[in-house]
Amino acid sequence: MGDRWHVEVDRGVCIGSGMCVNHAPGAFRLDSARQSHPADPETDANEKVLAAAEGCPVEAITITLLDSGEVVFPPED
Repeated sequence: MGDRWHVEVDRGVCIGSGMCVNHAPGAFRLDSARQSHPADPETDANEKVLAAAEGCPVEAITITLLDSGEVVFPPED
């Protein structure tokens, strides 16, 4: 069985660029205020969601391992 992720979007940081929706259609959606939301905050680990987080111009997306809370993205310095 693969890893499960918890995906969050910081609405205070999100600028509504829509890059997450372009990278991972179905995994993110924009609301009427153009704020991003994960379609399902708990998801199987996958490259498209990671690409969406990496492609966010303001790093508003955080991914952690569901079972341990270990940060997957953004990488810790």
